[in-house]
Amino acid sequence: METNITVDTKGMACPMPIVKAKKALDGLQSGQIMEVLSTDKGSVNDFQAWVKQTKHELIKHEEENGVYKFYVRKI
Repeated sequence: METNITVDTKGMACPMPIVKAKKALDGLQSGQIMEVLSTDKGSVNDFQAWVKQTKHELIKHEEENGVYKFYVRKI
């Protein structure tokens, strides 16, 4: 998937992945896609709740070797 920005929050505990993602997303144009990398298991629930609350679109999330990847489209 082609992304406009990647935010690496590996090693950070919540709420830092969400804080970093929000800051990065603020700099994107509507329709652009952000990839967030996280190693925090709690970030799965956090991202789903955050995206629902902010009305952005969580295109997909996946886990690969302990790294969670989230793809969020800015609305």
